[in-house]
Amino acid sequence: MGHDDSVWAHKLSRRGLGLAALGVAGASLVGCGSAPAPAASGSPSAAPSDSTPAGFPTTVAHAYGSTVIESQPSKVVSVGVTEQDFLLALGVTPIGVTDWYGDQPYATWPWAQSALGSAQPKVLKNDDGFQFLEIAKLKPDLIVGPNSGMKQADYTKLSKIAPTIAHARADAMWFSPWTEILAAIAQAVGKVAEGEQLTKSVQQKFTDAAAGNPSFAGKKAIFLQNAVYDGSLIAYPKGLSTEFLTDLGFEIPAEIDPYVKDGEQAYIPVEKISVLNSADVLLWGTEKDADRAALEKVPGFTSLTAVKAGRSLYTGGELAGAIYFASPLSLPYVVDKLTPMLADALKNG
Repeated sequence: MGHDDSVWAHKLSRRGLGLAALGVAGASLVGCGSAPAPAASGSPSAAPSDSTPAGFPTTVAHAYGSTVIESQPSKVVSVGVTEQDFLLALGVTPIGVTDWYGDQPYATWPWAQSALGSAQPKVLKNDDGFQFLEIAKLKPDLIVGPNSGMKQADYTKLSKIAPTIAHARADAMWFSPWTEILAAIAQAVGKVAEGEQLTKSVQQKFTDAAAGNPSFAGKKAIFLQNAVYDGSLIAYPKGLSTEFLTDLGFEIPAEIDPYVKDGEQAYIPVEKISVLNSADVLLWGTEKDADRAALEKVPGFTSLTAVKAGRSLYTGGELAGAIYFASPLSLPYVVDKLTPMLADALKNG
């Protein structure tokens, strides 16, 4: 977010976030457990022995079948762009994490630093595909990637390193609901009860914030990326990374729907910028002051109703990152930082 190259504009679309796979991994990678057919979520594949922690063996269903995890994993690698947050929220410190963006220490943002503590996980990259050999060197006993864009070939290669968890559904390779990602990871690491409690806690935080701010109810809000890309402003339609707004009581105006690309965001041509007048509040995922300054030079921007009324908000880098991560650790941060900004904006008309 906020990168100067236009490629970044597409990074949060379900299709455009795809990352190319690397070539064939080394022949030294050893096989491990992937079952051929899905099992019921949460049900163990066999009765645990006296020496097996409760909940193991367990079978986690996903888009490529199901994965059997025989025992409590202790060396977990995250190959997706946000899964480190989910692991840390469950009290599991990964030995390997994948850097998405932001140049954060150990690919861990401020809202998750206390959970990481003094740990120093290996930082992986997947800009050009999964680093299969680097992952294998870590000798993991579990690989999690529900938010990694993992393809069938990637899954096959990763499964030869360790039991691997992919995305739950074929149409959700990126950024499926955070509750879905959490449930899968919690089952895989033997923390089902903790995952359920964490879900309730985060949802309750949104419920409390909405109840404390009745002015949010029914108001219309649009969340947009930080700049113009290829002549378009990029907004998020209902159901695509907008739950943080709807859970607070806001509505996403249907007026942006005609500009939605299949499975992606709404690409609103600059000459159609007036469609943004359908919102009471505009929220821009800016990272720096220069982003806002550039937006103010866009034709028609300063004439927008929300801009003139002081109801156009700008996130800054950390809040933008927390919104995009949409994790059990980042979402409480979003509530704490964004709620007062929204409340103040709605006082302006």
